[in-house]
Amino acid sequence: MKFSKLSHFKITNILKSFCLELTSTQASKQLGLNRNTTDRYYQIFREKIAKYEENNIKKLSGKIEIDESYFGARRKGDSRGRSTKSKIPVIGILKRNGLVYASIIPDASRKTLLPIIRRLVKKSRTCIYTDQWRSYDGLVFSGYKHYRINHAKEFTNRNHHINGIESFWSFVKRKMRKHNGIRRDKFYLHLKEAEFRFNHRGKDIYKVLTKIIFN
Repeated sequence: MKFSKLSHFKITNILKSFCLELTSTQASKQLGLNRNTTDRYYQIFREKIAKYEENNIKKLSGKIEIDESYFGARRKGDSRGRSTKSKIPVIGILKRNGLVYASIIPDASRKTLLPIIRRLVKKSRTCIYTDQWRSYDGLVFSGYKHYRINHAKEFTNRNHHINGIESFWSFVKRKMRKHNGIRRDKFYLHLKEAEFRFNHRGKDIYKVLTKIIFN
């Protein structure tokens, strides 16, 4: 950043616009900058956020909710569920009242999901909550306490639910909707941005990002 042609003042203004969730187009108009300039800095911010999130992963324990979601326009012929033909599959792992981690996955198979869960979730003092997808069958055999949610019967159960991770999916989709479509090759950065904003909810995002961006 120190080699940028823009002044520190202008960069911080772009960062403030980013923190306020203005789109790059909105920021360029408001700040009187070229759209390519704001695009470039938004890209830099998201790359630094993604690196920060990946470098600060901590193994989770306690009440953990796990679910997958699929992003992208639905096309004719796609099944309702776990189709990857036109959608991007993502796994989310959330500690209730705590952090969430989200990762793009090639599919929702047991072979894909279980290694990720083992890497990010402790076995001791942990109870995992998922839906009834068959790929979670191996969790008990891997040493986890596992509770399956039957939405038809237990959706409103006070303790046995995955409402937290489902709220996160709604949060991500709401953020991405502002951009009127995100290119597949840019999706990862937008996903990590949403993860970062969720994990720092209630905090001054500008102060947090200033330390990340300029250090």
